[in-house]
Amino acid sequence: MILWILRGILLLASAGAAVSIIKSDAFNSAEFDNPALPAAIVFVGVLGLAVAVMLVDIFTPQKRIDVVSCVYFGILIGLFLTLVVFFTIEPLVGQLGFVAYSQPIRSTIGLMLCYICISVLLQTRDDFRFIIPYVQFSKEVKGVKPYLLDTSVVIDGRIADLVETHVFDNQLVMPRFVLAELQAIADSSDKLRRSRGRRGLDILNRLRSDESVELRVHDRETPDMSGQPVDMKLVLLAKHLGGKVVTGDYNLNKMAKIQGVAVINLNDVANSLKPVFLPGEVLEVRIVKMGEEPGQGVGYLDDGTMIVIEGGRDYINRLVRIAVTSVLQTSAGRMIFGKFQATA
Repeated sequence: MILWILRGILLLASAGAAVSIIKSDAFNSAEFDNPALPAAIVFVGVLGLAVAVMLVDIFTPQKRIDVVSCVYFGILIGLFLTLVVFFTIEPLVGQLGFVAYSQPIRSTIGLMLCYICISVLLQTRDDFRFIIPYVQFSKEVKGVKPYLLDTSVVIDGRIADLVETHVFDNQLVMPRFVLAELQAIADSSDKLRRSRGRRGLDILNRLRSDESVELRVHDRETPDMSGQPVDMKLVLLAKHLGGKVVTGDYNLNKMAKIQGVAVINLNDVANSLKPVFLPGEVLEVRIVKMGEEPGQGVGYLDDGTMIVIEGGRDYINRLVRIAVTSVLQTSAGRMIFGKFQATA
């Protein structure tokens, strides 16, 4: 509602500006064959410009504060540098006899410098954070931290289901080097690797097509990433951006913790959501195979949790009732140990 009021004020102000131009002495002193036509052109032109600005604003609803800030500060810095540069070369312009071209030269210098400043700030906005109305030079991300995805978690596919539950509201970052590795897997001559890579690309497209998900591809690499393997690059980038690594890779999990980078392990997340069984609880499970130790049988819950049953070897392919004796929780998964009681 406030935006529409602001747009209405813009139209009224534009109409007033057009009327002011039409009633100005410079406009009235000009000789026109039909004065009504130029007046109408000015009025319609000013209102048309206002409507065009409004349409650009309406059709670009998702504006990023870092991009706006980079453009804002780039123009300011560019104009300041234009004054400095032109003040320096102004005597030379006079000596060369280009005084009549001072304004075009200044405008050209201003355009070039503004473009260079905006371009540099846009390409380095991940290194320096710009916030209106002041500049905060900090490499640490304030507030919600971005989540950096690795190859394994994209191929796994559970990240898409998890994000769609709105448990993760953070920005998802896909580094360019991880995307390149995923593309290489998708182009592999090995059929299994190729299908895994294509599945990962499908998951990325699924995330990108979801309007509620903020997925960004990060292109830049810092100098300390040069020559490093992909996993180390990911850890260094997470440290640089102040974000967290989302992975299902056990080795990457350990490496990130050594570097002091926070990790979200999807296996840990999945394990934490599995039902909890306490020693002494009774549950029913179908024994599907023999265990490694004498007399042991092995069964599985619906979520894939493995259950080792003492005294269950003789009841393979049968539904039995067991009493839980202990639960072993690791990053690789959860195992439940139980003792056979009776057939179900």
